[in-house]
Amino acid sequence: MIGELVPPGVEVADATGPLPGEALLPEEEPLVAHAVGKRRAEFTTVRTCARIALGRLGLPPAPLLSGSKREPLWPAGVVGSITHCDGYRAVAVARADLLASIGIDAEPHEALPAGILDRVTLRAERTHLRELPPGLHWDRLLFSAKESVYKTWFPLAGRWLGFEDAALLFSPGPDPARGTFAVDLLVGDLPLVAGRPVRTLRGRYAATGGLVGTAIALAAD
Repeated sequence: MIGELVPPGVEVADATGPLPGEALLPEEEPLVAHAVGKRRAEFTTVRTCARIALGRLGLPPAPLLSGSKREPLWPAGVVGSITHCDGYRAVAVARADLLASIGIDAEPHEALPAGILDRVTLRAERTHLRELPPGLHWDRLLFSAKESVYKTWFPLAGRWLGFEDAALLFSPGPDPARGTFAVDLLVGDLPLVAGRPVRTLRGRYAATGGLVGTAIALAAD
């Protein structure tokens, strides 16, 4: 699913369950030494997906470690993003001379749990959701899109971005299950790409196979 949401030059590896021969490298083992079995299984599949995707960029197998905020630490010259939910794992990577940052997210295509919507949306966004075509769980799509926003933002800014710091609008296509979205960043200290402040992020979404997915690919120039 994520593969259809990213531009040429982005390599995606995904899986709906364990991959044949998947394994962690020794350097990755401490990251899940105390994890429950489900978490360890997700982690192993995602790390295997990462090595597959990086291999398509011509890079040799290497451990994918985590930073202080649990962000993935990609090889030099590479940007990437990870997502996992029940029944789906994906990794997207690209050369840093093509993209300044990338964010992907996948979620189950179902309504958000009670009480979550007001915590992750602005009032104007809730009005916007009510105006969208029926048939999709737009609340879950918006949550996914904001997760992709944060994953795009953090490597550029190195700091937290709250749900209230981004205002999102969907633009459904002829098939409402696939379309685009735009996000205005509502913070004063914006990151720079090619010397210009990043004020708006644009992405794509899809709903298929019981999942919703979103992706943002921010060009490097």
